[in-house]
Amino acid sequence: MTIMLIGNKSDLDPRRQVSTEEGERFARENGLIFMETSAKTAYNVEESFLQTSTVIYQNIDRGVYDLSSDKSGIRVGNESTTITGSGNTPGGRLDSSKKKESGGSCC
Repeated sequence: MTIMLIGNKSDLDPRRQVSTEEGERFARENGLIFMETSAKTAYNVEESFLQTSTVIYQNIDRGVYDLSSDKSGIRVGNESTTITGSGNTPGGRLDSSKKKESGGSCC
Protein backbone atom coordinates (compact mmCIF):
# COMPACT_ATOMS: atom_id res chain seq x y z
CA MET A 1 0.00 0.00 0.00
CA THR A 2 1.24 3.49 -0.80
CA ILE A 3 0.14 6.21 1.60
CA MET A 4 0.94 9.90 1.50
CA LEU A 5 0.66 12.11 4.56
CA ILE A 6 -0.41 15.59 3.48
CA GLY A 7 0.22 18.64 5.62
CA ASN A 8 -2.43 20.96 4.22
CA LYS A 9 -2.96 24.71 4.45
CA SER A 10 0.75 25.41 4.17
CA ASP A 11 -0.21 28.98 3.22
CA LEU A 12 -1.31 29.55 6.83
CA ASP A 13 2.16 29.12 8.36
CA PRO A 14 1.58 31.45 11.34
CA ARG A 15 -1.37 29.29 12.46
CA ARG A 16 0.54 26.03 12.06
CA GLN A 17 -0.06 23.33 14.67
CA VAL A 18 2.37 20.71 13.32
CA SER A 19 5.87 21.62 12.18
CA THR A 20 7.28 20.43 8.87
CA GLU A 21 9.94 18.52 10.79
CA GLU A 22 7.33 16.75 12.91
CA GLY A 23 5.34 15.75 9.82
CA GLU A 24 8.48 14.52 8.05
CA ARG A 25 9.58 12.53 11.10
CA PHE A 26 6.15 10.90 11.52
CA ALA A 27 6.05 9.99 7.84
CA ARG A 28 9.59 8.58 7.90
CA GLU A 29 8.89 6.51 11.05
CA ASN A 30 5.72 5.08 9.51
CA GLY A 31 6.92 4.52 5.95
CA LEU A 32 4.75 7.25 4.46
CA ILE A 33 5.38 9.82 1.75
CA PHE A 34 5.17 13.36 3.16
CA MET A 35 4.37 16.61 1.44
CA GLU A 36 2.91 19.94 2.46
CA THR A 37 0.27 21.51 0.23
CA SER A 38 -2.03 24.48 -0.07
CA ALA A 39 -5.30 24.19 -1.95
CA LYS A 40 -5.64 27.98 -1.79
CA THR A 41 -2.40 28.63 -3.69
CA ALA A 42 -2.26 25.19 -5.41
CA TYR A 43 1.22 24.69 -3.92
CA ASN A 44 2.24 21.01 -4.31
CA VAL A 45 -1.33 19.82 -4.99
CA GLU A 46 -0.59 18.34 -8.41
CA GLU A 47 2.89 17.27 -7.31
CA SER A 48 1.43 15.21 -4.45
CA PHE A 49 -0.64 13.15 -6.92
CA LEU A 50 2.31 12.82 -9.29
CA GLN A 51 4.67 11.69 -6.54
CA THR A 52 2.21 9.11 -5.21
CA SER A 53 1.47 7.73 -8.68
CA THR A 54 5.21 7.57 -9.42
CA VAL A 55 5.80 5.45 -6.32
CA ILE A 56 2.90 3.15 -7.28
CA TYR A 57 4.26 2.83 -10.83
CA GLN A 58 7.75 2.03 -9.50
CA ASN A 59 6.26 -0.64 -7.22
CA ILE A 60 4.41 -2.17 -10.19
CA ASP A 61 7.62 -2.10 -12.23
CA ARG A 62 9.55 -3.83 -9.40
CA GLY A 63 6.86 -6.51 -9.03
CA VAL A 64 5.80 -5.44 -5.53
CA TYR A 65 2.13 -6.03 -6.36
CA ASP A 66 0.64 -9.31 -7.56
CA LEU A 67 -1.24 -8.04 -10.60
CA SER A 68 -2.83 -11.44 -11.21
CA SER A 69 -4.79 -11.09 -7.96
CA ASP A 70 -7.78 -8.83 -7.39
CA LYS A 71 -6.45 -8.31 -3.86
CA SER A 72 -3.80 -5.90 -5.18
CA GLY A 73 -6.54 -3.41 -6.07
CA ILE A 74 -4.88 -2.83 -9.44
CA ARG A 75 -6.41 -3.80 -12.76
CA VAL A 76 -4.38 -4.15 -15.91
CA GLY A 77 -6.02 -3.74 -19.29
CA ASN A 78 -8.83 -1.82 -20.92
CA GLU A 79 -11.75 -2.91 -18.72
CA SER A 80 -13.30 -0.08 -16.76
CA THR A 81 -16.03 0.25 -14.21
CA THR A 82 -18.97 2.59 -14.17
CA ILE A 83 -20.83 4.07 -11.25
CA THR A 84 -24.51 3.20 -11.06
CA GLY A 85 -26.91 5.56 -9.40
CA SER A 86 -26.58 9.30 -9.28
CA GLY A 87 -25.23 11.92 -6.95
CA ASN A 88 -28.77 12.32 -5.61
CA THR A 89 -29.29 8.60 -5.09
CA PRO A 90 -28.01 7.13 -1.83
CA GLY A 91 -25.70 4.20 -2.26
CA GLY A 92 -24.39 4.76 -5.79
CA ARG A 93 -22.23 1.68 -6.43
CA LEU A 94 -19.41 0.63 -8.66
CA ASP A 95 -20.64 -1.88 -11.21
CA SER A 96 -17.74 -3.78 -12.74
CA SER A 97 -20.07 -5.79 -14.98
CA LYS A 98 -20.73 -2.73 -17.15
CA LYS A 99 -18.06 -1.60 -19.55
CA LYS A 100 -17.58 1.86 -20.91
CA GLU A 101 -19.13 2.06 -24.34
CA SER A 102 -16.99 4.98 -25.49
CA GLY A 103 -14.20 2.59 -26.44
CA GLY A 104 -11.67 4.56 -24.43
CA SER A 105 -9.46 3.17 -21.76
CA CYS A 106 -8.52 4.38 -18.38
CA CYS A 107 -5.51 3.98 -16.14
